[in-house]
Amino acid sequence: MRIGFVGAGKVGFSLGKYMSEHGVNVSGYYSRSENSASEAAEFTGTRVFEGLEAILAESDALFLTVPDGEIEEVWNSLRQYSLAGKYICHCSGVMSSSVFLGIDHKKAYGYSIHPLFAVCDKLQSYRELSRAYFTIEYSDERAGEKVSYWRNLLESFGNEVRIISAEQKILYHSAAVFASNLVTGLFKTATELLMACGFDRKGSEEALYPLFMNNCENIVSQGVTGSLTGPVERADAMTIKKHLDVLLGDDKMIYTALSEKLIKPAEEKNAHRDYSDIKKILEH
Repeated sequence: MRIGFVGAGKVGFSLGKYMSEHGVNVSGYYSRSENSASEAAEFTGTRVFEGLEAILAESDALFLTVPDGEIEEVWNSLRQYSLAGKYICHCSGVMSSSVFLGIDHKKAYGYSIHPLFAVCDKLQSYRELSRAYFTIEYSDERAGEKVSYWRNLLESFGNEVRIISAEQKILYHSAAVFASNLVTGLFKTATELLMACGFDRKGSEEALYPLFMNNCENIVSQGVTGSLTGPVERADAMTIKKHLDVLLGDDKMIYTALSEKLIKPAEEKNAHRDYSDIKKILEH
């Protein structure tokens, strides 16, 4: 299987390097930016192609690692060529393979293959991809008959793989945003609250890093329920009320909503504790 990449951004760099490091025949890269394609090809020890037709001819599968808004455009350009037997994949977390409109008539196979991982550095992130879960969603029954190839390939790298449906893609991506991007928003909120106490930005971030990292490590090692600490877990209604008395606007709303989410795991952890007072405070 020869795999080519259309688009040479962070995801294209990382997946291409990750695959080549695991013995996959990566044919190379095509990008509107020749410099990006050249850099990606050098990084992965592969080739630069001058157009879609050229990379398609030398590849059995194409990964469209372009921004979400460009996937349909690239697909529409590919449709003018013979695609029989080709695998066309994109790596969007939120979009399904339905973007490959008419792919069945082209006798090709369409997939969305997404690493549940924050690819933040095009030269380094590939080193951490072995820890990522991958999800695969496919376009139709024909693609479903071939999906085992992609599942087996990724599992041979040591990755966990889940098959999801097109209808689940948006909810799936929402989960990823909660666990990644929105956590960044919570951390930013915490730094702003410390800055209101007289910390500067750098000092507030440095003060919170150990707390933040320790909590993440505890969640990984002990799970949500086992790692839970703080006033909700302790059924400390007085502290929660004091917090709500000083928090304003969105900060108060976020604190209330997330505290309500913690009541159930707190009850699971401490069946002997009474959380009724906390529930009343948060309701009001």
